[in-house]
Amino acid sequence: MSKERFPGAMSRRGAIKTALAWGAGVALIDPLTGLAAPEDEKKPVPADPKAPARSVIQIWLAGGPCHLDTFDPKPEAGNDFSGPLAKPIPTSVPGVMIGELLPMLAQQADKYSLIRSLTHGVNAHETASYLVQTGHQPGEGLVHPCLGAVVALLKGYDHGYQGLVPPYVVLTTSQGRFSESGFLGEQYAPFATGGDPNQKRFAVEGIISEEISDARLLGRRELLKTLDTLGMALPTSPQFDRFNQAEKKALVTVAKAGTLFDLSQEKDELRNRYGRTTFGQSCLVARRLVEHGVRYITINSGGWDTHKQHFQIMRRMLPELDRGLSTLLSELSERGLLDSTIVWCCGEFGRTPRVQWAPPWNGGRGHHGKCFSVLVAGGGFKGGRVVGASDSRGEEVTDRPVHPQDLLGSICKLLGIDPAAKLPNDRGLDLQVMPSTEGGRGLLAEIM
Repeated sequence: MSKERFPGAMSRRGAIKTALAWGAGVALIDPLTGLAAPEDEKKPVPADPKAPARSVIQIWLAGGPCHLDTFDPKPEAGNDFSGPLAKPIPTSVPGVMIGELLPMLAQQADKYSLIRSLTHGVNAHETASYLVQTGHQPGEGLVHPCLGAVVALLKGYDHGYQGLVPPYVVLTTSQGRFSESGFLGEQYAPFATGGDPNQKRFAVEGIISEEISDARLLGRRELLKTLDTLGMALPTSPQFDRFNQAEKKALVTVAKAGTLFDLSQEKDELRNRYGRTTFGQSCLVARRLVEHGVRYITINSGGWDTHKQHFQIMRRMLPELDRGLSTLLSELSERGLLDSTIVWCCGEFGRTPRVQWAPPWNGGRGHHGKCFSVLVAGGGFKGGRVVGASDSRGEEVTDRPVHPQDLLGSICKLLGIDPAAKLPNDRGLDLQVMPSTEGGRGLLAEIM
């Protein structure tokens, strides 16, 4: 999996350089370039360590899930809007209903809140994805970093993070729609794992090989040493000694990092609870990463751009989402991690409430940025609440419009990050984490 294919993702070479830097214990070294950072570089204000949230799991439903079929059902609108999914179910919170294909999430409703009034009015994938993940409008001749990169900057290497893997991890591939690290630079790009956690061996890019066993890899390392004639000729060279020590530490670091992604350490019963799917097992990996202190994990789940055969696809995908996400929330709660871990789940927009029955769509839904929903849980977000409302057909926001910067700004607050904090950039521009939200009144105070 190359950086060229997934722009903005940390490459195999970047991962190895990072491991070498960690293994050597080198201070003030850029983990990707290996160059020393300027001593006079102005550091941004770090996150408040006393904030309730420590980590974030972002579940990104790329393509845009339909709010009517998930978190904002409208059965009274009729068949042209609900289609065959016209029987929403009650949740564990009185008066709150969600889509009929989400029965397990319905039983976890006390753990999350629903925002039914997210809006930005954009129907283009790239622009909408950028808006929802950065909080900024495109333009200005630059690319703003997404929230994960900001967290990597303000809660990462320079601020006490000592994890075995980079502080920002993507399961399993980056979107490639824009550079996630933006003007912050590749140092804060996500480490995209590649591979598939639902396979017998989760082949994590640069850490675990799908085709080569650990024993065979060790054998190759030993063979390489026998071919190192220069190193053997200078056995007491301090330069070679420092390199060898750094290499040993790096190999130990990579080996330990591999254990984070080794799902064979989990019981089959638990793995089955999450669902034996790529998405379900990604949720389990995300829980393991949170346990080991990783700051920001994005699970990229594709296939939600359902212009055709929408309802057939939903009958397959919604149960997968239901099982994986509900088990994740339950496990985080059981392990005492939900109070310090934010989980948020949505796509770049919703889908047209009115079903497109005519050919060539034959029961599809288009893009809909005027009104859609998001689930938020943990890390200081209250559970069992509903924020905002849409009209009787789910077409327009009728109460408490929430914009992307309001949502992301609220997540920042719970992480101890000031949404108005200044971000470093090579142009010397006055840039901040989130654009102004009318003096902070746009933040989701009612569920914080």
